[in-house]
Amino acid sequence: MTGTGDENTTYGTDEHSDSPEKKSVPEKRKGPVLLRRDQVGTGTTDQRLLDTTGPTDWLHTDPWRVWRITSEFVEGFGALAELPPAISVFGSARTPVDSPEYAAGVAIGRALAEAGYAVITGGGPGAMEAANRGASEAGGLSVGLGIELPFEQGLNEFVDLGLNFRYFFVRKTMFVKYAQGFVVLPGGLGTLDELFEALTLVQTGKVTRFPVILFGSAYWGGLVDWLRDTLIAQGKAKPSDLELFHVTDEIDDVLKILADSRRPADEV
Repeated sequence: MTGTGDENTTYGTDEHSDSPEKKSVPEKRKGPVLLRRDQVGTGTTDQRLLDTTGPTDWLHTDPWRVWRITSEFVEGFGALAELPPAISVFGSARTPVDSPEYAAGVAIGRALAEAGYAVITGGGPGAMEAANRGASEAGGLSVGLGIELPFEQGLNEFVDLGLNFRYFFVRKTMFVKYAQGFVVLPGGLGTLDELFEALTLVQTGKVTRFPVILFGSAYWGGLVDWLRDTLIAQGKAKPSDLELFHVTDEIDDVLKILADSRRPADEV
């Protein structure tokens, strides 16, 4: 019996038969996979593809998720591959529009755009919206990389190029791969997650010459003190790890740090 597509059913020989004459057994090939005896089914790959009345549980299996993850990488790479030099800006989705932190986000987004950078954020409200807004209003490219969450936020109105991801780790890859540095505004757990992910990548040499800038010394000062007085003091990190990031309150410093990171090492 012959199947369709990559499946073919034939009759092989039973190598373990005690009969002097080897007994024929059903045999099917599915691509590189060989099936014999009870493993041989009656359906074909084409049949399962075209059978619209079949079960849909396969949509929730791990093999299918692998393809969905792959598709997210492909879509992300395709959409972002031709970005100009870009900076990822992080910060709290809860930052009020009338707050000084929101105003700082707008100013940073504008300054980055005027310096020739695309601005990448998580695409949400608060500090992310502020940076997107500043970049958009300055005529720069404003990018938002959203994430599927139980509480839908949607991409803010100032995003010019937006992608929504199902998987955090795919989204994180895009934040790092297509940015020349991070600017981190005051934020919560998500912001801390991105911050320490970036610091770990730099510390372990997975990315090189990647500036991480904490904007707002009053907000970040306590964290820096803890890193120095507890983490490093107890030998959990090296004193030189404090050099993996910069803390500033000045936008001019942000631009200078980013510019210096793009210069050859012997010119800095």
